[in-house]
Formats: sequence, C-alpha cells, structure tokens
Amino acid sequence: MTLPPASGAQGAAVVVAGATSASGRATVRALRAAGATAIAVGSDAGRLAEAFGPPAAADGAVPQHACDLADFAATQRLAEDLRARFGSVDGVIHLVGGWRGGGTFAEQSDADWDFLARGAITTLRNTSRAFFEDIAASPRGRFAMVSSTTLDRPSAANANYQAAKAAAEAWTRSMAQGLALQQSARKEDPLPQASAAVVLAVKALLDDAQRAAAPDRKFPGYTHVDVLAARAVALFSEDAAEINGGRLDLTG
Repeated sequence: MTLPPASGAQGAAVVVAGATSASGRATVRALRAAGATAIAVGSDAGRLAEAFGPPAAADGAVPQHACDLADFAATQRLAEDLRARFGSVDGVIHLVGGWRGGGTFAEQSDADWDFLARGAITTLRNTSRAFFEDIAASPRGRFAMVSSTTLDRPSAANANYQAAKAAAEAWTRSMAQGLALQQSARKEDPLPQASAAVVLAVKALLDDAQRAAAPDRKFPGYTHVDVLAARAVALFSEDAAEINGGRLDLTG
C-alpha cells in the first residue's frame, strides 16, 4: 500500500492544546493561515472565548473546546467529540506546560513538581494516547511538543522543570516508535512512514508583549512564538520518515 505524501496543513484538522497561551494563539493563527482547521483546546471556556471570540459565532470561527487534559477520560471524550464533528484529527500541537524553578537542589518542592508533572507530562500522555490512532491513520499525522534546550545542561535550580521536560521528551519519542511500528517498521507489509511525533526545543519563548514591556532587552537565544508556530505548521509538509522522533532546535 502506498500512501500519498504529506500535503501540508491545508485541510488538516489540528488540535492546539494550551491554545490560550501566547504560543497557542500564534499557532492557531498560523494553522488557519495555512488552510487548516485549528481546534483550540484549553482548560477554561472563558479564556478561550476571550482569545478567539464567541464559540457560537458564524462560519469561520475558531472551534473551541474546554477540557481538563490532565483527566484521561475527559480527553478521550474530547477525542470522540472531535471525530464526530470533523471525521478525524490529523495533528496535535501540545503547548500545555508552564515553568517553575529557582532555589537550590534541596529546595526543589513537591508542589512545583506536581504542577509541572501535571502540565508537562500528564496532559501530554493523555493527548498522545487519546489521539494516537487518529495520527497513525492520517496520511500527514503529526504530534509536536515543546521542550527546553536547557536539558542539554541541567541545573540544580531547575531540576524539577528539566526532569519533567525530559520525561515528556522520552514519552514523545516513544510515541514516535509506536507510529513507526504501525507504518515503516511493521514486520509484515511495511508502509511508507506518514506520521510523526516531534520535539521542538527552545531556550525560552518570546512574544510581542514581552518585547514591549522591555524594549531595551535583547532576549538572546529566545524563540518568538510566531517562529514556533510557523515551525509547527511546516511539520505537515515535511517527510515524516525524516522528522519522526526528531528533536528540532528552534533557538533564535
């Protein structure tokens, strides 16, 4: 069986998890500009409506779904609802997370770890499992998460944060192998690799509000959210066999 090549994001249905963040809003904009249906998912319906307008607006509005992605049953229901509405989902861009850090190694708190584990690991595990079969079945299935280049040189002050991101990266690369086992790595009748799970690594993210608040600051090595969004959209046009399981450095 020969699958068609990835045809870009045009016409794709893509879940943006963590859509009300600056990076989420940028990614929704970029996907829509590329002709995709960007499905905005966040934890709060009010913040979604504030970011993207009334959810019951006329045709052309951003589809919005409030969901606790740390709850696997709720995430499964979300996936079922989206299949019923859109037929299938072609991609998930996971932008849920947050940062907690500082202090000494011994001062790394359980409260910070619980916050980071929930946002960076649990929501990622849930979305990847709930949408795995959709992504594996799509001729351009893509899953992407955002990680940190600081994992290359872990620090005592950021041990909680970096450990959570390392776990999320490992999970995403495991998902990549799972996708390969359904396609190019099948023992019998292997298929061309059509789906990919990818890590996008940044030092830190930057948006226009941060620049406006500190106009004299240089922000060395930071990645603007628009650059992150454009890179996420570009994944849908790239060879899945080349990017699956990859860690792409977006350091500015």
